[in-house]
Amino acid sequence: MSLNSLSLSSGIFITKKPDEVLETLQHLRTHETLTIIKNEDEKGNVKEFLVEHAKQTIAKAYVASDVLNYIILISPTFSDIVQNRLLKILEEPPKNKAFIIITESKSAILDTIKSRMPITVLQEDKPKDNLNLDINNLNLEKVYEFVQKNSRISSKECQKIVETISTLAMKSGKYHLDESTLKLFSDTIKALDMGSPTSFILNTVLLKLLAKKRR
Repeated sequence: MSLNSLSLSSGIFITKKPDEVLETLQHLRTHETLTIIKNEDEKGNVKEFLVEHAKQTIAKAYVASDVLNYIILISPTFSDIVQNRLLKILEEPPKNKAFIIITESKSAILDTIKSRMPITVLQEDKPKDNLNLDINNLNLEKVYEFVQKNSRISSKECQKIVETISTLAMKSGKYHLDESTLKLFSDTIKALDMGSPTSFILNTVLLKLLAKKRR
């Protein structure tokens, strides 16, 4: 299903673009109210939903409301512990409350929850390979220009760029991508989740790639 086909209703939405889904849902509201609960770091990146957020959800659910209030839970992952904490409230929402879960993986949702809430898997646009970076003819000047141009991007945007760089590098056949280099790509994604500066990550990835260029 595409974003254009969405309706404002209780359920689980599977997507890697939660902000776009949330914006669409906000535009669909009429008299309803929306309560958004998510765990963000200092850069605004959404992190794993914690037990404390489950407690906050339950507390919000029992706040009296004269109109229908959609409580929207957003996280890339929900642990089994958190889901079990939420199970009862999801099964029997208080008066004028409904729940929407926006997350990345259908398989990570417990069967007990999936059996009680409709699931919508949203189609994602294919990632673009055009980075305005000539991977086949990489040099120090191009690395510097690219890092400077992308020094203020978000961690999520940087993750996508690193993934695209690694894909293009493998397709090009211009680089000796040994196990250590592939591990570096994976490790930088984790480092971004932990708050590493995006310019440092891009610099590290591209300089490593440059060092592995076939002569």
